[in-house]
Amino acid sequence: MLTKFETKSNRVKGLSFHGKRPWILASLHSGVIQLWDYRMGTLIDRFDEHDGPVRGVHFHKSQPLFVSGGDDYKIKVWNYKLHRCLFTLLGHLDYIRTVQFHHEYPWIVSASDDQTIRIWNWQSRTCISVLTGHNHYVMCASFHPKEDLVVSASLDQTVRVWDIGALRKKTVAPADDILRLSQMNTDLFGGVDAVVKYVLEGHDRGVNWASFHPTLPLIVSGADDRQVKIWRMNDTKAWEVDTLRGHMNNVSCVLFHARQDIIVSNSEDRSIRVWDATKRTGLQTFRREHDRFWILASHPEMNLLAAGHDSGMIVFKLERERPAFSVSGDSIYYVKDRFLRSYEFSTQRDTQVMSIRRPVSASLNQGAKTLSYSPTENAVLICSDVEGGSYELYTIPKDNFGRGETVQEAKRGAGGSAVFVARNRFAVIEKSTNQVLVKNLKNEIVKKSAIPAVVDAIFYAGTGNLLCRAEDRVVIFDLQQRIIHGELQTPYVRYVAWSHDMENVALLSKHSIVIASKKLVHQCTLHETIRVKSGAWDESGVFIYTTLNHIKYCLPNGDTGIIQTLDVPVYITKVSGNTVYCLDRDGKNRAIVIDATEYVFKLFLLKKRYDQVMSMIRSSDLCGQAMIAYLQQKGFPEVALHFVKDERIRFNLALESGNIQVAVASAKEIDEKDHWYRLGVEALRQGNAGIVEYAYQRTKNFERLSFLYLVTGNMDKLSKMLKIAEVKDDVMGQFHNALYLGDIKERVKILESVDHLPLAYIAAKVHGLHDIAERLEAKLGDNVPSLPEGKSPSLLMPPSPIMCSGDWPLLRVMRGIFEGGLDTVGRNAEEEEYEEAADADWGEDLDIVDVEKMQNGDISTGLEGEDAREENDEGGWDLEDLDLPPEMDTPKNASNARSSVFVAPTPGMPVSQIWIQKSSLAAEHAAAGNFDTAMRLLSRQLGIRNFAPLRPFFLDLHIGSHAYLRAFSSAPVISLAVERGWSESATPNVRGLPALVFKFSQLEEKLKAGYKATTAGKFTEALRLLLSILHTIPLIVVESRREVDEVKELIIIVKEYVLGLKMELNRREIKDSPVRQQELAAYFTHCNLQMPHLRLALLNAMTVCYKAGNLNTAGNFARRLLETNPTIDNQAKTARQVLQAAEKNMKDASELNYDFRNPFVVCGATYVPIYRGQKDVSCPYCSSRFVPAQEGQLCAVCDLAVVGSDASGLLCSPSQIR
Repeated sequence: MLTKFETKSNRVKGLSFHGKRPWILASLHSGVIQLWDYRMGTLIDRFDEHDGPVRGVHFHKSQPLFVSGGDDYKIKVWNYKLHRCLFTLLGHLDYIRTVQFHHEYPWIVSASDDQTIRIWNWQSRTCISVLTGHNHYVMCASFHPKEDLVVSASLDQTVRVWDIGALRKKTVAPADDILRLSQMNTDLFGGVDAVVKYVLEGHDRGVNWASFHPTLPLIVSGADDRQVKIWRMNDTKAWEVDTLRGHMNNVSCVLFHARQDIIVSNSEDRSIRVWDATKRTGLQTFRREHDRFWILASHPEMNLLAAGHDSGMIVFKLERERPAFSVSGDSIYYVKDRFLRSYEFSTQRDTQVMSIRRPVSASLNQGAKTLSYSPTENAVLICSDVEGGSYELYTIPKDNFGRGETVQEAKRGAGGSAVFVARNRFAVIEKSTNQVLVKNLKNEIVKKSAIPAVVDAIFYAGTGNLLCRAEDRVVIFDLQQRIIHGELQTPYVRYVAWSHDMENVALLSKHSIVIASKKLVHQCTLHETIRVKSGAWDESGVFIYTTLNHIKYCLPNGDTGIIQTLDVPVYITKVSGNTVYCLDRDGKNRAIVIDATEYVFKLFLLKKRYDQVMSMIRSSDLCGQAMIAYLQQKGFPEVALHFVKDERIRFNLALESGNIQVAVASAKEIDEKDHWYRLGVEALRQGNAGIVEYAYQRTKNFERLSFLYLVTGNMDKLSKMLKIAEVKDDVMGQFHNALYLGDIKERVKILESVDHLPLAYIAAKVHGLHDIAERLEAKLGDNVPSLPEGKSPSLLMPPSPIMCSGDWPLLRVMRGIFEGGLDTVGRNAEEEEYEEAADADWGEDLDIVDVEKMQNGDISTGLEGEDAREENDEGGWDLEDLDLPPEMDTPKNASNARSSVFVAPTPGMPVSQIWIQKSSLAAEHAAAGNFDTAMRLLSRQLGIRNFAPLRPFFLDLHIGSHAYLRAFSSAPVISLAVERGWSESATPNVRGLPALVFKFSQLEEKLKAGYKATTAGKFTEALRLLLSILHTIPLIVVESRREVDEVKELIIIVKEYVLGLKMELNRREIKDSPVRQQELAAYFTHCNLQMPHLRLALLNAMTVCYKAGNLNTAGNFARRLLETNPTIDNQAKTARQVLQAAEKNMKDASELNYDFRNPFVVCGATYVPIYRGQKDVSCPYCSSRFVPAQEGQLCAVCDLAVVGSDASGLLCSPSQIR
């Protein structure tokens, strides 16, 4: 028994499942009716208008109604949406035992201790028939699911079947007059609506329950004689078929299972028994310790049963409905009925593979539980709970695939769970000794490993590894080394789903999902109130899972959401793009198309792929409160603004993202005091005085306006505020404004006008307004206040504002990725991976007969606009022509009358000279304008002799480290040195080093652009970009030793690409020498390239050699290409075909100067291999290797240094000198 839900309450006497919703009604001995949601495990409602026990309850099939009958002789019809009783049907004279709605007509049947059965019309609210005939309490009555019959059971030891056909004919309006006449007669003279069809006698004691079979003409009954009897009926008679004995006390309820061929009964002996209806034998017994069972109910649609007992009820299932399955590549193998079947996702073809054995034992739940598949050996392991846990090993026959008639004799063994751990090895857990047995396909034990933890199940975790489940945790166990790699505390894990790359794992429990890395490092945990059923990973690393009624997603950071609602539970097998493949409980494969927009959008936000985010905002209908709340929560209110039309939400989002313009527009639309006030607060925070003033004016907030004018120094408007206060007769406002203005006469006038004469007198006296003071003194007479002695008064004036009018200056900040970017088309953001190009211009296609044309994908290069520029004719190093500003002379100040006193300051040392003295880095000498020393340094450090390519970089450095100011129209331009890392706190006498225009990060950007151009086959463009990196590196300055290493590493990377690209361009120019073309293509594959580029180079070389008839060499390249596991299918397909052709004919048409078995480097000038052990010389800067004859020549790779010259090495950081 699989218990799905359990309640604790008073004794449950009646139960009824809802047809569509996951609800169950339970009527209690205490008089309460409870409405439970058995999926969520929550009590939805309770109805308590009955006095005394409620013994019968039933949901209507389609209306929001249920009926109940109790010991208060009342039948009540309730509307659960209105949460109330609609009406009460009175007529029975004793306790009511059961009530039931008819599936089609507006009828209710009720059985009572008054020895009658009544049929009621709940629409007219009248009793339409009384069935009399029993001579003791009627314990139950129910309608037949299809025919016009009622079955009843009574303590008079009989079961009666009643024919209510006449009642139906009477209810349905008769078609013609003759029938109507006969009906009138019946009504007048008392016709019989219901007649007893059969009386079934056979029980020795009172019968408690009887029920019809859903489809067959069978009845089952249970009685106080502890027996369950099966009866059969035909048109004329009914007879007893068999008796099921086994209960130890009164049988309280019994029914046929709707979907399986079984009978379920329960009894006051505290047990539920399951019987085989055809063999008529007991299958299983479930017992409770202390509770007698009273009632059973079965779900009309699903495989669920419920049983009520003394202290509550249980909702349960007899068998698991989850099909055992295993996904392998593009197909899934699963067990349905007695067959192993396979389903291909791409073609959606379902095939019967082979027949598998039926379990021998008669008990339930013996079907396949898990399935493991080995694709190389075509073998299947099927585990089940037979004999306490066992497995069967089948080898799928290749010849009769798709017929599946033969029943193969399986290799069997005992063990809790069995999984393949390698091609031809599987592991089984031996629970008694807590060991894992590794067996081969002959079912022989190869190895035993004791597990350091007590585990009860194992799952696959990569070749040679097992994920072992204990009660409260899981561990990864390595079968080779016999050690535990990782451990994680989890709830009891039921299913495990690995991501495609085996980097992440989802551990599914009943109500939670734990996501962890392959070493079981915890990443996130989700909790679900409704049971989790299955899950699978999609290609982008999002986990898609199902609960009983939803498909949901989980992002790598633990954010979840609902994708769509399910009508029936399904088990996900694979997620591909926006299609979710799954199996339902009937073992049917389904493909559900989902809308992935929401989670893809969130994933891009999470991964900071803002270019994608922006394109999605423009193109899709992402909206809704949930998405806005999500964006707000994640700190992107400015993005949320683009979705929102509601002005109030727009206003809040605009304030949150500091977007004053949008907030003003929304505030105008809303035009409420509170919103203007909040706008004023935010504008004040940003120092936007104009908007603050506008907001205060809209709300007529004069006090705040006055204060605003005070702090911004706007005295004119402050005077106006004073006048406004006068007009409004606001004395306090007048006084404040006069105080802010520093207007003492006005203050005295105000104080006098409100009869504060003593205060007015003091103000006038202190401020020296003697004539006013005398006038006031006369008015005051004897009440003249005395002024303190010895105090010197000072005028109270408002302070000068720091900013006079205008808005505060705001700091310049980088525009957010979404500001403005949402209005213009998103630029191609740099992509971390260089996508492999299928249409890259890397040479022609191969014309093998059965190879389709290589697919033409769309490659976004991001650099299409820039055509490869031709090299300009560079001139020499004309240093005389450099137009530098003249040296400044100190101006003579002779005309000044006080010249005798003035002493001109002595000129200090120019900053550029300080830089030269401080530094030994060539870039800083070039920035100072001293190109001569910079060239000497580069020559000494890197052996550079050709400075022509470096000329533009020198000039950029010099100009970029100086700013130029115009003093007066007649005075010369003043040049200012720009220092690196300057701050206001720096002392003016200590000079920092020059600010440099070239940064290492720029080179990384260029390298990415070079990679893209290479991918797209734009070699001239790529070469231009990569050479400019090589020419910039000598003039780069970095801070740390780690960065120095990165610069040196960059030189090696770029050098390899430059050499390879030059060879490839050279190869394309040669038209007349196929042998040389093949050699150059072959050497290109030995340059140290990124994997996508290496694949393209190998494909290119393979193509060239294949066309030239060098099949053996082409085969070698094909082999190397396949070893890289190419992600583009065409590459792999072509390589396999070439390899097949090569294996048939291991010949080369022409001999090449190329031996791939012997390691070599390629000469940078002559492009010939220099094998290990041969002499060579190298470039001191880019470290390219050359044949000895090239010594003393200019390096053909970097075009800067002399091959073989002595050099001290790259100096690009102050940290190298310290």
